[in-house]
Amino acid sequence: MLYAETELLERWGTLLRYIFKRVLHMIPVFLLVSLIVFTINYFSPGDPVTDILGPEATAEQIEAKRAELGLNDPYFVQFGSYLMKIFTKFDFGTSYKTGRPVIDEILERAPTTFLLTLSSMLLATVLGITLGIISATKQYSIFDYLANFIALFGASMPAFWLGLMLMLLFSLKLGWLPASGYTTPLHWIMPSVAIAVLPIANITRTTRSSMLDVIRQDYMTTARSKGLNESRIIIKHGLKNALIPVITILGIQMGRTLGGAIVTESIFSIPGLGLLMMNSIKGKNYPSIQGSILFCALAFCVINLLVDILYAYIDPRIKAQYVRSSVRKPGRSAVPAPENKNE
Repeated sequence: MLYAETELLERWGTLLRYIFKRVLHMIPVFLLVSLIVFTINYFSPGDPVTDILGPEATAEQIEAKRAELGLNDPYFVQFGSYLMKIFTKFDFGTSYKTGRPVIDEILERAPTTFLLTLSSMLLATVLGITLGIISATKQYSIFDYLANFIALFGASMPAFWLGLMLMLLFSLKLGWLPASGYTTPLHWIMPSVAIAVLPIANITRTTRSSMLDVIRQDYMTTARSKGLNESRIIIKHGLKNALIPVITILGIQMGRTLGGAIVTESIFSIPGLGLLMMNSIKGKNYPSIQGSILFCALAFCVINLLVDILYAYIDPRIKAQYVRSSVRKPGRSAVPAPENKNE
């Protein structure tokens, strides 16, 4: 009993060390993204002070406002001060437009963007895995060709163009769905479909390829020879072993869907991070631009971390790696040493 508890603690300790290392790996990614975004904003044409004060502002007023915002400081001073505020106070700056902390505006709009992303990914996951399984089990049939056509169509269709076409058809022509907003479930249908088309294509192709590799394995033939139901064989034995590549593509598509939601929000006037970023770019609201992009980058890193942890719960072989990586101390063994009868 004591050994079992010790073994369990070692497994959790190894998993926590892995998570800690992955969190440390996020820091260079966060620094690189912040450097790129800050540099683009710093060297981009235009002056945000002019947009804040208006065209009638005097040169003295503009210079005073630039000094107040710290825009006259050298590049490295501004960047160092920006990073220091983030790591010490979790302060992403103050919005030039509203005068509110950027982090407050992000946290207000982030749930809307994440809800749109999750609804799109749920639709993409259900349809993509279903089409992939049907395509693999009915290879070279009409169902396989239809699934491949849907995947090719989705991979070639820009989300923003599809969103506009859906709006023209279902809002203007038919009048079935509202064209903008997010207050009712009907408002979420067209944005979710527009964002989910590309993930459906990628998930379908990945599921089909992975399932084709699995259904040819010997254990699938053995399961059929035992007289098991075909649907049970496909779902319980086939899909479970084919999920690792699918989960990988789900994590990648989650990040891409988050980016697609940002673009789609501006089309359907959904007040999320996307609309905030678009308005901030138009108004040269640098703190809001930088804060929104860094927040999305952090969310993408967390999604990748959760996907890696999920591997261990899906595939027992990966879970066993945590056990093998736990180094036992000398003299400790799961099986007690036999007694020496000659003593």
